[in-house]
Amino acid sequence: MISKISENIYQLCFDAFGSTVYVLKLNKNILIDTSCKDNEQELVKDLKELGLKPEDIDFVLITHKHWDHDGNLSLFSNAKIITNENVDELPLEIKPILTPGHSRDSICFIYKDILFSGDTIFHNQGRGRTDLEGGSEIEIQESIKKLKQIKYNILCPGHV
Repeated sequence: MISKISENIYQLCFDAFGSTVYVLKLNKNILIDTSCKDNEQELVKDLKELGLKPEDIDFVLITHKHWDHDGNLSLFSNAKIITNENVDELPLEIKPILTPGHSRDSICFIYKDILFSGDTIFHNQGRGRTDLEGGSEIEIQESIKKLKQIKYNILCPGHV
Protein backbone atom coordinates (compact mmCIF):
# COMPACT_ATOMS: atom_id res chain seq x y z
CA MET A 1 0.00 0.00 0.00
CA ILE A 2 1.33 3.43 -0.95
CA SER A 3 0.73 6.49 1.23
CA LYS A 4 1.86 10.01 0.41
CA ILE A 5 3.83 11.46 3.33
CA SER A 6 4.72 14.81 1.81
CA GLU A 7 5.43 16.31 -1.59
CA ASN A 8 7.38 13.65 -3.53
CA ILE A 9 7.74 11.38 -0.46
CA TYR A 10 5.90 8.08 -0.22
CA GLN A 11 5.56 5.28 2.32
CA LEU A 12 5.27 1.70 1.06
CA CYS A 13 3.73 -0.88 3.41
CA PHE A 14 3.44 -4.53 2.47
CA ASP A 15 1.16 -7.53 3.05
CA ALA A 16 3.94 -9.72 4.48
CA PHE A 17 6.11 -8.78 7.46
CA GLY A 18 9.04 -6.58 6.55
CA SER A 19 10.17 -3.03 6.98
CA THR A 20 8.33 -0.08 5.62
CA VAL A 21 10.05 1.42 2.56
CA TYR A 22 10.18 5.13 1.83
CA VAL A 23 10.58 6.63 -1.63
CA LEU A 24 11.89 10.17 -2.03
CA LYS A 25 11.51 11.53 -5.55
CA LEU A 26 13.83 14.52 -5.27
CA ASN A 27 16.49 15.59 -7.78
CA LYS A 28 17.57 11.94 -7.32
CA ASN A 29 15.36 8.91 -6.62
CA ILE A 30 16.06 7.68 -3.11
CA LEU A 31 14.82 4.59 -1.31
CA ILE A 32 15.06 4.18 2.45
CA ASP A 33 15.29 0.46 3.24
CA THR A 34 14.13 -2.31 0.88
CA SER A 35 12.00 -4.57 3.13
CA CYS A 36 12.40 -8.35 3.13
CA LYS A 37 12.67 -10.73 0.18
CA ASP A 38 9.04 -11.85 0.67
CA ASN A 39 7.94 -8.36 -0.39
CA GLU A 40 10.00 -8.16 -3.59
CA GLN A 41 7.13 -8.40 -6.07
CA GLU A 42 4.95 -5.95 -4.15
CA LEU A 43 7.88 -3.51 -3.87
CA VAL A 44 8.47 -3.61 -7.64
CA LYS A 45 4.73 -3.17 -8.27
CA ASP A 46 4.54 -0.16 -5.93
CA LEU A 47 7.59 1.44 -7.53
CA LYS A 48 5.97 0.99 -10.94
CA GLU A 49 2.82 2.70 -9.62
CA LEU A 50 5.07 5.64 -8.67
CA GLY A 51 6.54 5.67 -12.18
CA LEU A 52 9.83 4.02 -11.20
CA LYS A 53 11.72 0.85 -11.98
CA PRO A 54 14.42 -0.57 -9.69
CA GLU A 55 17.09 0.69 -12.09
CA ASP A 56 15.75 4.26 -11.68
CA ILE A 57 16.77 4.35 -8.00
CA ASP A 58 19.93 6.43 -7.49
CA PHE A 59 20.45 5.86 -3.75
CA VAL A 60 19.33 3.20 -1.27
CA LEU A 61 19.73 4.27 2.35
CA ILE A 62 19.83 1.33 4.77
CA THR A 63 18.84 2.09 8.36
CA HIS A 64 20.50 -1.14 9.53
CA LYS A 65 21.49 -4.51 8.11
CA HIS A 66 18.67 -6.74 9.30
CA TRP A 67 16.98 -9.11 6.80
CA ASP A 68 13.65 -7.31 7.02
CA HIS A 69 15.26 -4.00 5.93
CA ASP A 70 17.86 -4.96 3.32
CA GLY A 71 16.36 -8.11 1.77
CA ASN A 72 15.87 -6.59 -1.68
CA LEU A 73 19.17 -4.77 -2.14
CA SER A 74 20.02 -6.90 -5.17
CA LEU A 75 17.15 -5.26 -7.12
CA PHE A 76 18.93 -1.91 -7.10
CA SER A 77 22.10 -2.59 -9.07
CA ASN A 78 22.38 1.01 -10.33
CA ALA A 79 21.98 2.56 -6.87
CA LYS A 80 24.64 3.80 -4.50
CA ILE A 81 24.04 1.91 -1.23
CA ILE A 82 24.41 4.12 1.85
CA THR A 83 24.97 2.59 5.29
CA ASN A 84 26.36 3.97 8.53
CA GLU A 85 29.85 3.35 7.09
CA ASN A 86 29.64 5.75 4.11
CA VAL A 87 27.34 8.59 5.15
CA ASP A 88 29.68 11.14 3.54
CA GLU A 89 28.24 9.97 0.20
CA LEU A 90 24.66 10.96 1.11
CA PRO A 91 22.82 13.48 -1.04
CA LEU A 92 23.40 16.86 0.63
CA GLU A 93 19.77 17.46 1.55
CA ILE A 94 19.67 14.35 3.76
CA LYS A 95 21.44 14.34 7.11
CA PRO A 96 22.55 11.16 8.93
CA ILE A 97 22.14 10.53 12.65
CA LEU A 98 24.05 7.55 14.02
CA THR A 99 21.75 5.73 16.46
CA PRO A 100 23.24 2.44 17.69
CA GLY A 101 21.23 0.34 20.10
CA HIS A 102 18.78 -1.72 18.08
CA SER A 103 21.85 -2.83 16.17
CA ARG A 104 25.46 -1.63 16.06
CA ASP A 105 24.94 -0.11 12.61
CA SER A 106 21.58 1.64 13.18
CA ILE A 107 21.27 5.03 11.55
CA CYS A 108 18.43 7.50 11.11
CA PHE A 109 18.05 10.07 8.35
CA ILE A 110 16.47 13.49 8.40
CA TYR A 111 15.15 15.34 5.37
CA LYS A 112 13.67 18.79 6.05
CA ASP A 113 11.24 18.11 8.95
CA ILE A 114 10.91 14.36 8.35
CA LEU A 115 12.77 11.82 10.49
CA PHE A 116 13.29 8.35 9.02
CA SER A 117 14.00 6.41 12.21
CA GLY A 118 14.45 2.80 11.11
CA ASP A 119 13.97 0.58 14.16
CA THR A 120 15.32 3.07 16.69
CA ILE A 121 11.97 4.71 17.52
CA PHE A 122 8.39 4.08 16.46
CA HIS A 123 5.10 5.92 16.87
CA ASN A 124 3.51 6.14 20.33
CA GLN A 125 6.90 6.12 22.09
CA GLY A 126 7.71 2.65 20.80
CA ARG A 127 11.34 1.70 20.22
CA GLY A 128 13.43 -1.03 18.73
CA ARG A 129 14.34 -4.19 20.55
CA THR A 130 17.82 -4.67 21.92
CA ASP A 131 17.85 -8.43 22.47
CA LEU A 132 19.15 -9.26 18.99
CA GLU A 133 22.86 -9.60 18.16
CA GLY A 134 24.51 -6.18 18.33
CA GLY A 135 21.69 -4.67 20.37
CA SER A 136 22.43 -2.57 23.44
CA GLU A 137 19.96 -1.15 25.95
CA ILE A 138 22.44 1.54 27.03
CA GLU A 139 23.14 2.60 23.44
CA ILE A 140 19.48 2.74 22.40
CA GLN A 141 18.69 4.94 25.41
CA GLU A 142 21.49 7.32 24.35
CA SER A 143 20.24 7.28 20.76
CA ILE A 144 16.69 8.09 21.87
CA LYS A 145 18.04 11.03 23.90
CA LYS A 146 19.88 12.22 20.80
CA LEU A 147 16.72 11.99 18.68
CA LYS A 148 14.74 13.97 21.25
CA GLN A 149 17.07 16.89 20.52
CA ILE A 150 16.18 16.81 16.80
CA LYS A 151 13.42 19.08 15.51
CA TYR A 152 11.08 17.19 13.18
CA ASN A 153 7.33 17.16 12.49
CA ILE A 154 6.87 13.83 10.73
CA LEU A 155 8.15 10.49 12.03
CA CYS A 156 8.68 7.73 9.45
CA PRO A 157 9.66 4.57 11.35
CA GLY A 158 10.87 1.27 9.95
CA HIS A 159 7.62 -0.47 10.95
CA VAL A 160 4.13 1.01 11.29
